[in-house]
Amino acid sequence: MRPIHDVATDLGLAPDEITSYGTSMAKLHLSALPPPGHPVSGRIVLVSAINPTRSGEGKTTVSIGLAQGLSRLGRHVALALREPSLGPIFGVKGGGTGGGRCRLEPSDAINLHFTGDLHAVGAAHNLLAALVDNAVHFQAGLDLEQRQVFWRRVLDVNDRALRKTVIGLGGRLNGVPREDGFDITAASEVMAILCLYDGISDLKVRLGRILVGFDRAGSPVTASDLQATGAMAALLQDALRPNLVQTVEGVPALVHGGPFGNIAHGCNSIVATRAAAARAEIVVTEAGFGFDLGAEKFFDLKCRSAGLWPSAVVLVVTVRALSVHGGGEHGPGGVVEAVVRGLAHLDHHVASVRAFGFEPVIAINIFAGDDENGLQAIEAGCHERGLAVARFSGFADGGAGAEALAEVVDGACARPTPPPRFLYDLEQPPKAKIEAVARTIYGADGLEFSRTARQELERISTLGFDRLPVCIAKTHLSLSGDPRRVGRPRDFRLPVESLRIAAGAGYLLALTGDIVTMPGLPRAPAAWQIDLDDDGTITGL
Repeated sequence: MRPIHDVATDLGLAPDEITSYGTSMAKLHLSALPPPGHPVSGRIVLVSAINPTRSGEGKTTVSIGLAQGLSRLGRHVALALREPSLGPIFGVKGGGTGGGRCRLEPSDAINLHFTGDLHAVGAAHNLLAALVDNAVHFQAGLDLEQRQVFWRRVLDVNDRALRKTVIGLGGRLNGVPREDGFDITAASEVMAILCLYDGISDLKVRLGRILVGFDRAGSPVTASDLQATGAMAALLQDALRPNLVQTVEGVPALVHGGPFGNIAHGCNSIVATRAAAARAEIVVTEAGFGFDLGAEKFFDLKCRSAGLWPSAVVLVVTVRALSVHGGGEHGPGGVVEAVVRGLAHLDHHVASVRAFGFEPVIAINIFAGDDENGLQAIEAGCHERGLAVARFSGFADGGAGAEALAEVVDGACARPTPPPRFLYDLEQPPKAKIEAVARTIYGADGLEFSRTARQELERISTLGFDRLPVCIAKTHLSLSGDPRRVGRPRDFRLPVESLRIAAGAGYLLALTGDIVTMPGLPRAPAAWQIDLDDDGTITGL
């Protein structure tokens, strides 16, 4: 690895503009960030994907490899990526730093505690939860109704047993008994605020307007009412600063914030993306899961909030995922026919990209053992559709395996950037906004609101939160709300089970289908494979 000060120099950062965490990691000082609203000149490349399998299709690996490939072409490039969560690391997907020769370093440190940002988010979130229950216990002047508290606690580990809990047991000295529960830290509204804030004053305003519950008169109670804002901001002091690391080939990477794409908005922080775009010619960033989740939120939430807009969009596909969406390779015709059938799934995502004014670049991420005929079938299908396509072998070959993709993306960046275009206007009612996403991006015929969701829509209107954009929590395995419906589902309605007001983050969270905000571990957790050797080396990540 290069010394982190050398990596900082690549971005024009002076030694006094960073704080080193050893020799391989650093944090930018707030003074090194571009002022809020200040224009940036770097071109942003958004990397997204089709709906993945449970193991993921290597979107982060492609993002890192693409940056390395662009660097080999002589471009001044930087990455702007999310921080990994411990949930997937110990669960199904494993680490979140790429793989093979397209990896962030120091990979183990980033995957585990990194610089402590997720712990700080959890501490700030749970401090507010403690202040809520303290107000209930002492029957403070707020007269907070414990049955109307919906600010849950968070933990950065998958633990299904904590989805529903009862707290305050054990008598008067231990608080007031009530139902509660845990979300994963990546789903915290504080995490969303960290990734959407633009300056400390904006951060404190957002923290202060977090809605935690209602009093006995039915009036909303906020973090500001609980006098929590200052202490929460203080806990986030260091977490507000983007982290600087590098790829295995020394390309600078700003890694900051980590909301999930299926249960939050799935994008790294605005301040990190803006900082990268202010200091590099091209910035490669990604959005969580498929285009239907993270990328839609990248446009309708992050770009709308930050005033940013990308210059190119990359869609990652694999033989494995297209085979699954084509009904599986064990049917008639084997892998090739499954891939051909699966191209209908790709067609829908291409249409979604075009809804925002872009022509996507298709990146075929190659896995060891991929069927060559399957790879050729993807290429042929893309050529028939007039889509730019390139193979990516970065996992094995690093930046050299990304050069073909980098050349296509570089050409896309050179074309005029389409003007900003969103799926809905903020003046539309929440139901219309959700429906716009469901029909255009998911291909749904309409919506089905539960009784609870209808009541929450009425409350949202009464409280005046109608103008907020929407963030839809949905399975990442299907365009629909049902993870079993792969391919290109048709004739379905999106079931909206409940809505949450994320007033601090500045959006309405719509939970659909059976989505949960605290994942569980699988039958065989990845944690079983992780160990610490006698010499202090971590293995199995």
